[in-house]
Amino acid sequence: MSNPMDYNRGNRNFGGPRNFGGPREMTKTVCSDCGKECEVPFKPTEGRPVYCQECLPKHRKPRF
Repeated sequence: MSNPMDYNRGNRNFGGPRNFGGPREMTKTVCSDCGKECEVPFKPTEGRPVYCQECLPKHRKPRF
C-alpha cells in the first residue's frame, strides 16, 4: 500500500500559473528622468517615477 502523502507531494501547483518565457506585455511610457519614450514590462503606478534602461541604473539603490 502506498502512502497518500506521497501521492499529493508531487502534484501541487504552488503560486498558481506563471508565464515564464512567454511574451511579456509591454506598456509605453515616458522616462521620468530624460523624458524619452520607452517601454516597460509592467503597468506603471500613478505617482511613481518610471525610468528608461539608460536612466534606471542611476536611480537604483546599491545591493549589499
